[in-house]
Amino acid sequence: MNLNHVKKLMDRKKTSRKGENGSVLIIGGSEENVGAVILAGLAALRAGCDQVTIAAPEKIAWTINRYTPDLITVKLKSSNFTVRDAKEMVKFAEHFDAVLIGNGLTRKADKFCQYFIKKSSRLKVIDAEVLKSLSFKDFGNAILTPQETELGMMLINSHKEFLLEKLRDANPKEKAEVLQGNLRYFLFNNNVLLVKGPTDIIISKNKISYNRTGNQGMTKAGTGDVLAGLTAGFLAKTRDLYKSAAAASFINGFVGDLLLKKKKGYSFIASDIVADLEHVNKLMKKK
Repeated sequence: MNLNHVKKLMDRKKTSRKGENGSVLIIGGSEENVGAVILAGLAALRAGCDQVTIAAPEKIAWTINRYTPDLITVKLKSSNFTVRDAKEMVKFAEHFDAVLIGNGLTRKADKFCQYFIKKSSRLKVIDAEVLKSLSFKDFGNAILTPQETELGMMLINSHKEFLLEKLRDANPKEKAEVLQGNLRYFLFNNNVLLVKGPTDIIISKNKISYNRTGNQGMTKAGTGDVLAGLTAGFLAKTRDLYKSAAAASFINGFVGDLLLKKKKGYSFIASDIVADLEHVNKLMKKK
């Protein structure tokens, strides 16, 4: 993946109308973490989709509204995500091109997430704590974005803990081959795995790619939420799981590298990545 590939994903027809470039529903947020869904939502818009709606408990949703006018909110009456909410969200999600779920949620929302993920047929990006309660057989039409700990818990939940030893000291190529070879059912159910790390690994049923943009500053809180938002934004516009995951991984790290030079160190934060995504557009115009 490079800037030219990303440019093609972000290009718009001159005759584009509102909504033609995709809409994203983000389900997430909690009193403990409001910022995650804001970062994800703004990143999705920066990726080029036309509209982002965030479904969150009422108190959280009003906080999002006060922070930015760019994000639409749906205000859930319950303070926690319930199975009843999940049933309503499955129907509501049908109005969107892609759904991002997980950012800012706590383990209290596990049952909500399990129901929604199993029942919703929409294209999905699934991130953060929610992954820890699920197994690979639970997914369809989805991009998963686990880091090492989340991946390990999912393998345990899937009764594939024997892979942990093989993955422990493996290089990125070896990890990718182990995962692709042992997660055939998951990958053939129209899913893509984006494993976050010093080298991101993107795996589909018949493709593997590696992303090496990014630096040590990307370990800061919120950078994963930006990555998830970018992924959802690309997915809503392109409907291509693999390309969306690869493009988001590349751009997130690419901007992180620009910020490392600009700040002359690791003082940049996740919201700087969202703000500096505009520089990607400027660079692409020069190509």
